[in-house]
Amino acid sequence: MLIALILFVEFAIIREFRASIKTKMDKVTELAKMIDHSLLHPTMTDDDLLQGCLLAKNYNVATVCIKPYAVKEALELLKDSDVMVCAVIGFPHGNSTTSVKVYETEQACKDGAHEIDMVVNIGKVLGEDWQYVEDEIAAIVAVTNTYNAALKVIFENDYLPDDKFKIRLCEISSKLKVAFVKTSTGYGFIKGNDGKYSYEGATEKDLILMRKHTVPEVQIKAAGGVRTLDDLLKVKALGVTRVGATATAAILEEAKKRFGDPV
Repeated sequence: MLIALILFVEFAIIREFRASIKTKMDKVTELAKMIDHSLLHPTMTDDDLLQGCLLAKNYNVATVCIKPYAVKEALELLKDSDVMVCAVIGFPHGNSTTSVKVYETEQACKDGAHEIDMVVNIGKVLGEDWQYVEDEIAAIVAVTNTYNAALKVIFENDYLPDDKFKIRLCEISSKLKVAFVKTSTGYGFIKGNDGKYSYEGATEKDLILMRKHTVPEVQIKAAGGVRTLDDLLKVKALGVTRVGATATAAILEEAKKRFGDPV
């Protein structure tokens, strides 16, 4: 009887330990799957693409976010993993004609992109030509739906001085049932009074606003300024389900230390 009791207690302890490890592993994986590893710098070389895809594969992130020309190569580098490929369209300023954005989206999808991050026509937003804005997003949605790809609509909030622009974009995106709305490209630099350029990216205020004015089915992507694990956890608590990041390794290494190292 005593031996049986001891064995029962030992097995209970082992089960609890394994459950604890699994929870910690799942937490790190959950955070990794929030990250679109960004490979979008203008100076990115083929070797940068290679190293970035290997990093994304090693950390098992959601996607690599890349320029359209690199879709096929990224897919090859990421084979035998479940890391997806996300291509940017009209990036970073959204100035292409709708027909060019449609063509670019279709080509990226044909090449195998799983997700598309498209920049709105910012001038049309500021001019409140909402029919143009809606028609353009709708044209891209038609393509992504055809190829079963997810569409993220980038607002570039640093260029939008009034909340009314962001709210209307949320409403249009909700109406068209896009997959995500996204704060920024990470390249929307504003010239300050000192002549220097900077950007805010994903602010707490904007993330709260976007979550409030977007239907629950549309997810929120924060891009620009998510550089640490605490940054990631903070935006997650605000309802963000995806982030764009270049500091992927630093974020997830800290997550392993804090929550356990997946094996």
